[in-house]
Amino acid sequence: MDVPFGMTYRIYGDELSLFTRKLECACLFYGIDFERCDKTRENAAHLEQRAGTHQVPVLHTPENWILSDTTPILALLDARSPGREMFPAGLCGAIVHILEEYFDEWVSRVMVHFRWHYPASAEFAAAIMSRGDAELGEKLKDWGRRACRATGTEFAPQQLAAEEEYLEFMAAADQQLRNTPFLLGERPTALDCCVLGGLRAHTLMDPDPRPRLSSFTTLLRWNARCTGGRMPAHGFPPLEKLTPFAELLLSRMRDTYQPFIRANAVALASGEKLFDARSYGSDMRYLCRPYPERSRQMVAARIATLSARDREALGEILAKYDLSTTFA
Repeated sequence: MDVPFGMTYRIYGDELSLFTRKLECACLFYGIDFERCDKTRENAAHLEQRAGTHQVPVLHTPENWILSDTTPILALLDARSPGREMFPAGLCGAIVHILEEYFDEWVSRVMVHFRWHYPASAEFAAAIMSRGDAELGEKLKDWGRRACRATGTEFAPQQLAAEEEYLEFMAAADQQLRNTPFLLGERPTALDCCVLGGLRAHTLMDPDPRPRLSSFTTLLRWNARCTGGRMPAHGFPPLEKLTPFAELLLSRMRDTYQPFIRANAVALASGEKLFDARSYGSDMRYLCRPYPERSRQMVAARIATLSARDREALGEILAKYDLSTTFA
């Protein structure tokens, strides 16, 4: 099946997909013309053949390209949106990329847990994603539970720790947004897109996590107003310094994301299928996956493009949080 082609961008994905909603938020911030379209049984084969992946979202560009993976998609759109980049230039862009990476590859696990370990949320999501197909819905719930096992939230202590971590981050985001319009200061970045994507696709959508966010009124108002309409017409202001929210994330990466990403890299190199990493004070088992390592290398590649002065400054920041070798 051919995909309709025109002058606007089209995001093919799912309303319950964090990464679909992340890309949607970025396009709102860019101020570009776009529409979000469902990936369906009718267009799936064509999209997957063109994009080379079954994952969502994929972006259909005005040139008739079909692109996957939100991080490189944002890099493309950044180049087309001077002054409104989701990854600012230089040192600030590297910090944004590190924090975006943390949310993409670590914090997103808790949303998978909330959705598939809580029966009401699992029923809710499966019914929407299967479009009422009961057999497919059961398969989706089974897939969801396996995804939880693969990403280290199989057992109750791990689940509780992941939930507490996420709610700590949302409380910190709520506090940050009382002082700045966005999580890193006066402008939106890819990190804002990640957090908003998780809220809109998961934790404000699914019935179990949603009540837990009800007290974060500033966060909820921010989510409601981030529609793109209030963005400056001719570019965003620069980022000046690390916000308390950014500092909190960096301080937590050392004992959670860092052991996980290092152990995953070692397991990949040795051909292992599973690996253990110590997080939340205990050893946790994960499925070894190529993408987290590929994604980590994207961060390393960005760091390699920095000027010597910016690399030195970033090195000082990472050393402060004991993250010096994470993206080496």
